[in-house]
Amino acid sequence: MRRALLFVCALLTLPVQAFELKPFSASYTADWKQLPISGTAERSLKRLDDGRWQLGFEAAMLVASLTEQSTFRVENDTFLPLNYRFNRSGLGKAKQVELDFDWTEKQVLGSDRGDPVRLLLNRGLQDKSTYQLVLQHDVADGKKSMSYQVVDGDEIETYDFRVLGEEQVETKAGTVDALKVERVRDPTQSNRKTILWFAKDWDYLLVRLHQVEKDGKEYQIMLEEGTVDGKPVKGRGK
Repeated sequence: MRRALLFVCALLTLPVQAFELKPFSASYTADWKQLPISGTAERSLKRLDDGRWQLGFEAAMLVASLTEQSTFRVENDTFLPLNYRFNRSGLGKAKQVELDFDWTEKQVLGSDRGDPVRLLLNRGLQDKSTYQLVLQHDVADGKKSMSYQVVDGDEIETYDFRVLGEEQVETKAGTVDALKVERVRDPTQSNRKTILWFAKDWDYLLVRLHQVEKDGKEYQIMLEEGTVDGKPVKGRGK
């Protein structure tokens, strides 16, 4: 019994393996429930020559397109956004956002739909792209409830999430075991819904996203194929 207790104590004192950021690329099908056509989406993370990282997302269909790109660095396991660019066209909802994070002057400067943005920059603040990577990081670390400060328009909003449990997701890359995560919103303030699925065996890569907008329109992306650290994503049955 004593030996068993010592073994358990030794396990508990082992250092927790830190989440290692790995480059990835993934392609998705993109579907709008109210429209009879599908689109495509691409998401990628790559390391730049100077040690910074670049996270990109692109989605397109016949009548609309969206591009989003963040450049950031990681310092002591903290994600520090450097600049953020967003552009959406089509469907009568054009939008352009440009933000720069000045960590020396501790401020965020830029514009959102032509309106100036100037905010105080504190460590931990994320843009609307990098918080998704931080969420991926925290889910991999076993956290069940997460909260982030995110630049949203000309304000800083709190984004809350919770892990709902495990679920199998059928993709064109095969069946993957995933953690299902929900964006937590006050139902008296918003009827939007966002649910994400992260692949447990593939560095918690996003494999599915389902969103319901305020007007009831539904949007979903589903993994077609991807690579993590150069290795092709293969689920069961492939």
